[in-house]
Amino acid sequence: MKNILSSISFAALVLIAFSSCKNESTDKSEEFAINEIVQPEFTGINSETETETKGYTIGDEATDFKLKDVNGKMVSLSDYPDAKGFIVIFTCNTCPFAVASEERIVALDKEFKSKGFPVIAINPNNPEVQPDDTYELMQEKAKEAGFTFPYLYDESQTIYAKYGATKTPHVYLLQKEDGKNVVKYIGAIDDNVRNSSEVKERFLANAVNELLEGKEISVKETKAIGCSVKQ
Repeated sequence: MKNILSSISFAALVLIAFSSCKNESTDKSEEFAINEIVQPEFTGINSETETETKGYTIGDEATDFKLKDVNGKMVSLSDYPDAKGFIVIFTCNTCPFAVASEERIVALDKEFKSKGFPVIAINPNNPEVQPDDTYELMQEKAKEAGFTFPYLYDESQTIYAKYGATKTPHVYLLQKEDGKNVVKYIGAIDDNVRNSSEVKERFLANAVNELLEGKEISVKETKAIGCSVKQ
């Protein structure tokens, strides 16, 4: 009887914790793995959905884009002629994983923008599928969360597809090489999306620092854990 009651209590807690992640697909195996440690050995994309999504791989050139920021201005990578590269993060207003990462994303921009790697955040979600990811609510989110970086609206839902982003958050680290924006790292921000105080491996920060030191990135790809992109 105790085992049954414990199981019921656990199930209730899980449902409450994820009630804010609306319109999710029926396969939530990865999204419920909020405590899962990202494995550095991961070098590919495992799930069936992700396998079907084509996008950039390590070493590919990422093309530029022009998307609307929450302040109404159009933003492109070419607007940053002095940047050494970019931290491109696909995120959104609503996903618990994205919300849990907001302070970390702001901290990353503060840490690396002055060193030549600014954060560029992009919302890939279709507001017709996820109503809380409208452009107007993006504006509110950026103000409330104190975003210090562009928060761009992928209105046509095409840029995320070019990159191959499947989650929010999903990170792409780019470095400028001979006028090209070359993909150097893909995956998660760190190894604990739920609790920043328990992070042991800062995958993204480590990758940026290695580039700044002229070193080869030791962990080039990890598994992005988050809500599925809403399309």
